[in-house]
Amino acid sequence: MKIVRFDTLNSTNQYCELLDLTQVEEFTIVVADTQTAGIGQRGNHWEAEPCKNLTFSLILKPTFLPAADQYQLTKAISLGIYDWLQAQIPATMQASIKWPNDLYVGDSKICGTLISTRLAASHLSSAIVGIGLNINQTQFSDWIPNPTSLAILCQKTFDTTNCLEQLADCILIRYEQLRKDLHSPDKDYLEHLLDYGQPHAYIYQGQRITATITGINKFGHLEATTADGQEIVCQIKEISRIL
Repeated sequence: MKIVRFDTLNSTNQYCELLDLTQVEEFTIVVADTQTAGIGQRGNHWEAEPCKNLTFSLILKPTFLPAADQYQLTKAISLGIYDWLQAQIPATMQASIKWPNDLYVGDSKICGTLISTRLAASHLSSAIVGIGLNINQTQFSDWIPNPTSLAILCQKTFDTTNCLEQLADCILIRYEQLRKDLHSPDKDYLEHLLDYGQPHAYIYQGQRITATITGINKFGHLEATTADGQEIVCQIKEISRIL
């Protein structure tokens, strides 16, 4: 594992996108104390108070992973974060994975990820995994609907350097499991998926519905059954969870 540190970057993912990844060691981590233009899912801005959180990108070379199965990488990364996070929070609290790859504690978001991949023929050649994890920040902008942090949950301050190293170790464990067995994340991902098997309110194609998540298909699309028995398959922009 190699860690490259910067005081400030616009975006660690954007920095990594400009690198010749063939010349970069796998499991290189690019971390910035301050990210001025962090990007979340669907181009959303990721807010992180300088020097209080973890904002970093992880470079992987999952050449063993067929392009058609690349959502398995999302599952493995999410589970690695989940494993570390669940070990940090009080036993009375429960972390979960909000489809497709955010991490929640209760109904509050603590971590977001953004994965970009490159292909070589039918397999992945590289992946840049951007992670924003709230560690010591305790105040957030009003436009963020449901944030939390380890400091808020645990009522103490954390050493972000130690957090990064421990988190990376947890991700590496899940990644190596994936290398050995492409289906290794499947059971645990569903087990820790927020609202799996439970009816909840959503906005689906602009309409409010109640639906129960029943699975995730091979392409990472959400499978659910509505209250009136209709089976639906959703891409990210088609459905959103109501708090």
